[in-house]
Amino acid sequence: MIKSHNFYTSLVNNFFVSFGVVVGGSIFIGIAGILTNNPPLRNMINLASSIKIWAMAIALGGSFSSFEIIDKGLFSGEIKSIVKQVIYIMVALLGSNAGYGFIKLIQRCSDIWAD
Repeated sequence: MIKSHNFYTSLVNNFFVSFGVVVGGSIFIGIAGILTNNPPLRNMINLASSIKIWAMAIALGGSFSSFEIIDKGLFSGEIKSIVKQVIYIMVALLGSNAGYGFIKLIQRCSDIWAD
């Protein structure tokens, strides 16, 4: 029972870490854009789109640990560990895409409010 709790906890953590990396990085580059007199929203969108893969790697604890577990699962016949890693990767990818979608939502709201 404790293992399933740790699995679900890890899923939630992976999602929100990758979400937070994208949103947090975008917010701070928006602040930097204001300080340097650059368009902050454009900087935020550009960073959010380019940082998604890095957010996923950060959420997974480094990209090589996931590949090591998958490698171990393939050659040791541990299918359960492979499935878990694939689920972790998919959840981290969903989190980073949700963060990008949140930044795009901010852009859409600014377009609506500007009118």
